[in-house]
Amino acid sequence: MSSTDDKSSKVTPVGDPTTGFFILLFRSAFNVKEGAVDALHRLPTSALALLLLFLLTFNGLSIFSVRVSPPLAMISSDMIRPSTEAMHVVRADDPLPVVMTHTRLPVHLKGESPSLPGRNLSFYRSKSARRRRRFSRKITPLPTFPAAQAKGRFSARMKGFLGNSSCKGKFFMTWISSLDSFGDREAFAVESLFSSHPAACLVIVSHSMDSTEGTQMLRPFTEKGFKATAISPDFAYLFKNTPAQLWFSRLVKGSVDPGEVPLGQNLSNLLRLSLLYKYGGVYLDTDVVVLRSLTQLRNVIGAQTVDGRTGNWSRLNNAVLAFDKGHPLLYKFIEEFALTFDGSKWGHNGPYLVSRVVGRVNRRDGLNFTVVPPPAFYPVDWSRVQSLFKGPRGQLHSKWLLDKYRHISRESYAVHLWNRQSRRMRIEKDSVMDRILWEHCVFCTRKVEESL
Repeated sequence: MSSTDDKSSKVTPVGDPTTGFFILLFRSAFNVKEGAVDALHRLPTSALALLLLFLLTFNGLSIFSVRVSPPLAMISSDMIRPSTEAMHVVRADDPLPVVMTHTRLPVHLKGESPSLPGRNLSFYRSKSARRRRRFSRKITPLPTFPAAQAKGRFSARMKGFLGNSSCKGKFFMTWISSLDSFGDREAFAVESLFSSHPAACLVIVSHSMDSTEGTQMLRPFTEKGFKATAISPDFAYLFKNTPAQLWFSRLVKGSVDPGEVPLGQNLSNLLRLSLLYKYGGVYLDTDVVVLRSLTQLRNVIGAQTVDGRTGNWSRLNNAVLAFDKGHPLLYKFIEEFALTFDGSKWGHNGPYLVSRVVGRVNRRDGLNFTVVPPPAFYPVDWSRVQSLFKGPRGQLHSKWLLDKYRHISRESYAVHLWNRQSRRMRIEKDSVMDRILWEHCVFCTRKVEESL
C-alpha cells in the first residue's frame, strides 16, 4: 500500500458529515479542557488556596445543619397539644372479613385468623371518615378549646364518668397521636381489657379521640354495655399541687428545652403518673393485651428484666402501673420527672425514670408497693417479641408454641407487645398471639379451642 493510501485512510470521507462534526466537537472540547488546565497553572498559589477554601466551606455548610425548635413562650397551657410523631401507625393491609351494619358489632368467624395489622376497623369509623382516609393521609387536627371552656371541663367530665358506682375498676390509657393512627392493635387492647373486666370504666385521655369520630370508634363498646370514653386532658389541672406544676409553667414560657424526643411522648410519661396520683387505678399502654383481671393489684409496678445472678430486678417499665390515689411513690416519680427532665434521651423520662427512683427508695420510707417479676406484664422481652407472632415451623416448634401460650396464660396478667419492635409483624396462624387474640377478643363468635 502506498503512502498516499495510508494518508487517505486517516481522512474522514467527505460523504460522512456527521462523523466529521463529532470529531470537530471532540477537538473543541479537548482544546477547552487544555485551556482551563493551563489557566489554573497560571493562577498564583494564593488564588488556588482561596478557591479550595471556598469549596470546603460550601461543602461543610451543606453537611452540617442545626434544627431549632420553635419557642413555646407564646403558647398557653390549653393550646399545647401532644406531638403526633410519638406513636407508630398500624395499618390493616389485609383486612379480615367482618359482618357490619349500622348497629351490629363486627363478628370474626372461627378459623379466620386476624393479624394485627389485619383486622378491618371500618366498622368503627363513619362513612365520611373512611372517605377522607381514602383520599388523604393528612394528620387529623387535634381539637382546641378556649381557656374559659377548658377550665373545669376535664375535672367535671372525669368526676361524672368515674363517679359511676357501677365501675368495677378504673383504667386509663393515653393517646397522643392522631385519630387516624388509632388502629387494630389499639382497638384490640381495648377489647382485651373489657374481655377480662366487663364492668370496668376506661378513660382514654386524648385530644384526638375526644371527638365525634373518636366517639364513633368507641361506639361498638358502649353499645355492648362497656363503659369507655375519651376526654381531652387539662394539663394545668392534672399537674396542680405536684412538682410538675412549676415544670409545666416553665415549659409553657419556653424556659424548658423540649429536646429531640417528641414532646407528646414525654408528656404521656408524665400524664400517666398524674392521672394515677389524682384518681388512682390502673394505667395501660395501648399495646398491652390484658389476659386476666388486674383489679386485685394494688401499688404494683412491673420488672422488665432481672439479674440472672442475684434474681433482683435490673430494669422496671411504666407500660402497666396500678396505684392508689395519692400514693407517695407516684409523687416521687413526678418529682423526678420535673427535676431531671431530659427531652433528648429516649426512655429517660419513662422506664429509666421509674427504675432510678425505685432503685433509690428504702423500704423504711413507708412506701408500700410491690415489684412484680417480668412474667406478670413482660413475659417476652422486646428483643424476642417477634417469636409471639410466628406460626409453627414444624411439629416440635408447634408443641413449643403451645407450651409457651399455656405458660403465658398461667403466669401473666398482661402481655406488652413492644410496639416499636413489633408494629410491622403480622400474626401467623397458630402462633402464640393468634391463640391469645382468639381467647381474649370481644367481637368474635367463638373463642379458640385449645388442643390437648
